[in-house]
Amino acid sequence: MGIPGLEESQHWIALPLCVLYLLAVMGNVSIIFIIWTDSSLHQPMYLFLAMLSGIDLVLASSTAPKTLAVLLVHAHEIGYTVCLIQMFFIHAFSSMESGVLVAMALDRYVAICHPLHHSTILHPGIIGRIGMAVLVRGLVLLLPFPILLTVLKVPGGEARLKAFSTCGSHICVILIFYIPGIFSFLTHRFGHHVPHHVHVLLATLYLLVPPALNPLVYGVKTRQIRQRVMRVFSLKGQI
Repeated sequence: MGIPGLEESQHWIALPLCVLYLLAVMGNVSIIFIIWTDSSLHQPMYLFLAMLSGIDLVLASSTAPKTLAVLLVHAHEIGYTVCLIQMFFIHAFSSMESGVLVAMALDRYVAICHPLHHSTILHPGIIGRIGMAVLVRGLVLLLPFPILLTVLKVPGGEARLKAFSTCGSHICVILIFYIPGIFSFLTHRFGHHVPHHVHVLLATLYLLVPPALNPLVYGVKTRQIRQRVMRVFSLKGQI
């Protein structure tokens, strides 16, 4: 769409955006190259910084080229698949950036509180696993959304309902697992005036509600299991 109301100035607006993008590319590539080639910088703080620079590089490249194309040459159209890929990269790598920032905070905590054990606690193997966890977390968090949009493109309302029912059980189980957990964690973190018995009850429910409801969800939503259960009960009734 460009920038509504500023159509006549879009070429001028594109100039500082182009400069910012070039600075982002040059700066982050330089940081990655320096850390990669200098073995003395292969320490947790700099390795996490290299991860952050790589993520920032992808984030900037996910948005700036298309933005500049719209502002400079009026390339307003974008294919559905390309748009989906662009949105996936933007949100997935934004999530990864938050994960790397948490890892960098952990590195500073260890450096301040356990300086003598810093290199043994955050050794290269641990840093690699943290980086992999950040990558997988970003991909897993966003992967359901494009799949859900593939579902939405299925022709015909009946086909879409069938597709939703296929993953409906899993969505219900995820909600059953996380909602009690969120309440339990939040009351422990912020509910300083909540009575102790409420904490105990919430923690107990968090551990008991999902195991109790999961069989019901899958039993109701999965036709094969539902039919087999009904068959077992009908046989018992005949006996």
